[in-house]
Amino acid sequence: QVQLVESGGGLVQSGGSLRLSCAVPGFTLDTYAIGCFRQAPGKEREGVSCISSTDGNTNYADSVKGRFTISRDNAKNTVYQQINSLKPEDKAVYYCAAKFALEYNYCSEYGGASTSHYDYWGQGTQVTVSS
Repeated sequence: QVQLVESGGGLVQSGGSLRLSCAVPGFTLDTYAIGCFRQAPGKEREGVSCISSTDGNTNYADSVKGRFTISRDNAKNTVYQQINSLKPEDKAVYYCAAKFALEYNYCSEYGGASTSHYDYWGQGTQVTVSS
């Protein structure tokens, strides 16, 4: 069973930054694409970013392009989501999810934003933005 552990959420002022981490202890990440999702109260879970298993291939939702950067360190079995210029509408629970995908360009080819494509999910971390 693959366990994903998110951390790094918190309360931040509008315009501030956060770095979320998604750790997968004891498991080799280099055959998995990782998707980052968020869910605000009363809304559906939406995909915000995706990073393929190798070569750093990524994809972003239009709403976060230029502010969110996803990266991975396979040696540490960890994916990072840097969030800059936070806005009140970024307030949500943020999740990471893993999908077995050997394709180097999985995220750009398929988008990586469909929740049904993913095999494993983390428990989520809350991000709150004060205006």
